[in-house]
Amino acid sequence: MPRSAYILSIDQGTTGTTVLLVDAQGDIVSQGYREFAQHYPRPGWVEHDPNEIWDVTQNTIVDVLHQSKIKSSISVIGITNQRETTVVWDRETGKPIHPAIVWQCRRTTNICAELNAQEDIVAQVKAKTGLVIDPYFSATKVAWILDKVSGARERAERGELAFGTIDTWLLWKLTNRTVHKTDYTNASRTLLFNIDTLSWDETLLEIFNVPKAILPEVCPSASFFGNAQIPLLEEIPIAGIAGDQQSALFGQLCWQPGMAKNTYGTGCFLMLNTGSDRVKSKSGLLTTLACSLDEKPVYALEGSVFIAGAAVQWLRDGLEIIESAEETEVIANRVDDSEGVIVVPAFTGLGAPYWNAEARGAIFGLTRGTTSEHIVRATLESIAYQSADVVSAMLRDAGTPLERLRVDGGAVANNFLMQFQADILGIDVERPTRIETTGLGAAYLAGISSGVWQDIDELENHRKIDRVFSAQMDAQQRNEKLADWRDAIQRLDCDANGE
Repeated sequence: MPRSAYILSIDQGTTGTTVLLVDAQGDIVSQGYREFAQHYPRPGWVEHDPNEIWDVTQNTIVDVLHQSKIKSSISVIGITNQRETTVVWDRETGKPIHPAIVWQCRRTTNICAELNAQEDIVAQVKAKTGLVIDPYFSATKVAWILDKVSGARERAERGELAFGTIDTWLLWKLTNRTVHKTDYTNASRTLLFNIDTLSWDETLLEIFNVPKAILPEVCPSASFFGNAQIPLLEEIPIAGIAGDQQSALFGQLCWQPGMAKNTYGTGCFLMLNTGSDRVKSKSGLLTTLACSLDEKPVYALEGSVFIAGAAVQWLRDGLEIIESAEETEVIANRVDDSEGVIVVPAFTGLGAPYWNAEARGAIFGLTRGTTSEHIVRATLESIAYQSADVVSAMLRDAGTPLERLRVDGGAVANNFLMQFQADILGIDVERPTRIETTGLGAAYLAGISSGVWQDIDELENHRKIDRVFSAQMDAQQRNEKLADWRDAIQRLDCDANGE
């Protein structure tokens, strides 16, 4: 592979699509970003238009290629994506039969509650998937679409419809409707995939009432998935696919057991590589598949915080007390502390380690002296507190200490948040120079698969660290703040359960 080769990485996220051009030294030489619409047809429901996602993705690719003017040197394509978001489409026409149901959507809460009331089903699902039964995952979303769209279930049984997470949808479109595949990491988030046998599971399909004919073929993350067949990218191989959080873990080069990363995006997603050891969580975490370079499983523990950067968006768009996310760092530093204000941004329920779909957001500790600065600071602190809860659960499950946390995502540019995260964890927080590690992970997978790089060791030589945040808060203050936070969570949990 020529050292002048470039990798096109498509990072399709919850609120927009980022496209990167990455060179053989692992540097981003060009990038573009476009947002798309969020739809909220009812409280707690979230939808996307799959065709708009595709249009935005295509246009962003065109933007980057026109900026860079190096199309002829693109050797391979990688894809990473928002996970669990569910699309069902007509195989013949290629048209979605319903808007995409987003991972944040809680419309299947009642379905999940009925299944969770059956202990044998809960145990089977946990044993086979490493997950909990929750609206977050794809299975109940697929079943809901098949039951709500007239004639859809019968058509699915006949093989006329296709299901996919967003990676599968983009792959289908990029290959001009010829390839219906996904990778291990995305499949492991559906509640339909057995993470021990690495296959779709007949028992799970029966539990969730999803026909096998609708499912994509599943491959390792670093694989040849097909050739692009659209203008500007004809016959370029697509050789790496991973769900966004596993892609970020790989992009952070957390490829050895015991290494962990936290991605600060719309939500917050902390993942610990456990290698070939499938750790069964007793603390409300998920066991999932990490990126694999072959057909052998690589496992990880994961804790998902539903609302992180989305809480800052709420400050901007809902409360209108900020004009941009960037200014929150300056605003938070205008006050010495939050003066007892605690924001719990449970707008769509609480994720790990609580898994309370009924919880809703709250602000505690308001006084006459509370200002917008205190609320902004408390909102940023809530992101770090939620992550600290996940880290605590992770350490209990793994039984090993965590010495350093690698971080990425848009919010890590906020120095206040990163310092508070280090303080509340009591460990170093390491921010890389290249914070677009989700997109880089897909590029790395595609590059290794296609021979741009021989192995991960070669990529290690290109890793650059921007800053390490070390804890400055003493243990007593840390413990007091965590106790106040967990008291707020307890009060919220009691309200949600009517106590």
